[in-house]
Amino acid sequence: MLRQIYEWTLSLASSRHAVWALAVVSFVESSFFPIPPDALLVPMIIADPRRAWFYALVATVSSVLGGFLGYAIGYYAFDTIGEPLLRLYGVTEQYLSLQHLYDQWGAWLIVIKGATPIPYKLVTIASGAFHFDLATFTVASVISRGIRFFLIAALLWRFGEPIRDFIDKRLTLVFTVTVAALVGGFLAVGMVR
Repeated sequence: MLRQIYEWTLSLASSRHAVWALAVVSFVESSFFPIPPDALLVPMIIADPRRAWFYALVATVSSVLGGFLGYAIGYYAFDTIGEPLLRLYGVTEQYLSLQHLYDQWGAWLIVIKGATPIPYKLVTIASGAFHFDLATFTVASVISRGIRFFLIAALLWRFGEPIRDFIDKRLTLVFTVTVAALVGGFLAVGMVR
């Protein structure tokens, strides 16, 4: 079934409704849908590199807006909807390990986890369940999702088709290095003050 959903998502990338499909998939992936928007974003950028930045913006904005739905699920309906979703995707254990990290790292956790291939729905639902500050959640989500989608857009815009294979094989490495550089930059700025 998951393979069918993935194939269906890929078929949307070549339809005349691709931008709307990207927005919808980015929105619902942030709270319950299993397929990441990258499955649409990558082929759309490969097909039309001139629109790479627009596609990244659509994915970012839609994902952040969908994150509010995930946040609401965690905040208002964790027991009835949130916890079953986390069990369905096999991330309950990760959720439990996040609880103490939110108290210590908060926004950094959202930025780092939201920019990586870790399911963003875990972050959004957990943020709501832990009653994390909504304004901080919003800013951290914009940063993390922007990093993820604009990095993909930049790499595909610059290198095209060959980078797609590289991203597919080393997605975790690409995002980890980018996030580490971002966090290092913020820490360096904090030390300079």
